Amino acid sequence: MADRPLRTPFSELRGLSHDGVMSRAELRDHGWDRDAVARQVAAHRWAPHGHQTVALHTWDLGLVAERWRAVWEVAPRVAALDGVTALQVAGLQHFDEEPIHVSVVHNSNVKDPAGVRVHKVICRIDDEVVRVGVPRTRPAVAAVRAAHWAKSERQAALVMVMPVQQRLITGQQLVAAVAAIRGRNRRAFIRDIAQDINDGAQSLGELDFAKLCRGRGLPEPARQAVRTIPGGRAYLDVFWDGIDLVVEIDGSQHQWGMAAADDQFRQNALVISGDRVLRMTLMGLRLEPERFMDQVCQAHHRFARRRLASWADADSPGLSGAFTSNGGRVSSPRRGSTPTRRGFSGGFTSNRRSRGRVREREREWRPRAHRGAARSRARSSG
Repeated sequence: MADRPLRTPFSELRGLSHDGVMSRAELRDHGWDRDAVARQVAAHRWAPHGHQTVALHTWDLGLVAERWRAVWEVAPRVAALDGVTALQVAGLQHFDEEPIHVSVVHNSNVKDPAGVRVHKVICRIDDEVVRVGVPRTRPAVAAVRAAHWAKSERQAALVMVMPVQQRLITGQQLVAAVAAIRGRNRRAFIRDIAQDINDGAQSLGELDFAKLCRGRGLPEPARQAVRTIPGGRAYLDVFWDGIDLVVEIDGSQHQWGMAAADDQFRQNALVISGDRVLRMTLMGLRLEPERFMDQVCQAHHRFARRRLASWADADSPGLSGAFTSNGGRVSSPRRGSTPTRRGFSGGFTSNRRSRGRVREREREWRPRAHRGAARSRARSSG
């Protein structure tokens, strides 16, 4: 019979534990067999937490102890923390998720312990598991798998961009992990987001925005227009010259270092010079394009109407010639007229030719979607 290992004293055992817990295999290596553990449990000095985990105390487990328990109870030599949990161990902050995520190879026959979510992966890539400390996958791999396991595309994008922003991984490592890991869902979305995070992909954002404008019936904007501002030149991502409307699409590089402050100074200079600026991150454009395009359409329509009103003011007498005095009261404008800053266009323009020019300019600036709605109202009223 093989000699039993010498029993490690309890005072030293506490120093060897992981936040107060040890596996039964570790206890056996230190001379504490099943019977010795059972005596400590019966004396209410220790407490079991599953089949493989023993706490060297009787109070609740801490977060670190719960993570060790998750690995031991699933499969000690097969399981590893993965996804959001592995990112948290690596140092991810300001992202909380209740279950502990553990991954195993797909042919493993394991059960889900309480508070643990087990994910089966097709295979492990080379050197993906870190064995120092609690077994866990490397941050780039964990970020990609967390994106595949996320409840929504918004959460998937968030768990990919936050590790890069917090300097846990680089964009290149993220792209390499996406190429190596074949998930079961949203593959194209994760590939596009990883590429956007890697290099900002500002030109891709501008091309996507131009496509969204065509789908909404907006005129084609100018891209990468140059403006001279105090301190140098400003390159505008998207610009409608006739109405001074600017749309800025910020890639991930705009959040690094002093880039955000520089963007704010540039935006302030543009607003002071008379431009109207709408901003959106590339991530926001990916996740909620319709919501942002609603704002763009509202802004374009409003500022185009203001420009048309200013043209009408230049061709019409305005308020001074629009109203006639009637017993100390001012007469009401004619039905169908459009209010402007100085008067009402369309109802008081005495020159028929100038009214025609205003309508022609309005047709030129009005988006196709608004024109279609106007024609529908005209047919229904007729």
